[in-house]
Amino acid sequence: MSDQTVLVLCGSLRAGSFNRMLCNSLPDLAPAGMRFTTAPDIGSIPLYDADLQQASGFPEAVSALGDAVRAADAVMIVTPEYNYSVPGVLKNAIDWVSRLPDQPFAGKPVALQSAAIGMLGGARCQYHLRQIMVFLDAIVFTKPEVFVSFAKSKVDEEAGVVSDGPTRDAIAAQLKAFQPFVDRFVAR
Repeated sequence: MSDQTVLVLCGSLRAGSFNRMLCNSLPDLAPAGMRFTTAPDIGSIPLYDADLQQASGFPEAVSALGDAVRAADAVMIVTPEYNYSVPGVLKNAIDWVSRLPDQPFAGKPVALQSAAIGMLGGARCQYHLRQIMVFLDAIVFTKPEVFVSFAKSKVDEEAGVVSDGPTRDAIAAQLKAFQPFVDRFVAR
């Protein structure tokens, strides 16, 4: 296995987000050779507006995110579920980036994780993200999946990480399987 850079895109802006804690846990659970970079801030991206794009081009934050996606070997999207779907801030960022020339997600291996306070752990959001990523020609990793249900009971809020043993094992298993998947699609 070769060294890999995985861009982590968090779909939550909340400082105490369970999904941010999931992002924080990735480096400790990753196999050797997999390292993570944090995506540029998506909270400053304006709402997508074709008139704004026509008049002003792409906002700097959009170009930065697109460049970060292109530069990474793979992308890990870690997100909560809002109203049975993708959080608006994440969808907005994807909508902007999808319009960049040389579409950044095309041919890019993408894995998904979600944490939620409910029983399904963000499953509906992941389903919608899979549909979006397929349209963008990303190569979506499908198994094993990570849905962190009842997330409040599985994190150490003070340390800002996932603390539940079986949940950490599931995350580690996904990362271990994602590594050779990425290698299949990344030209070295």
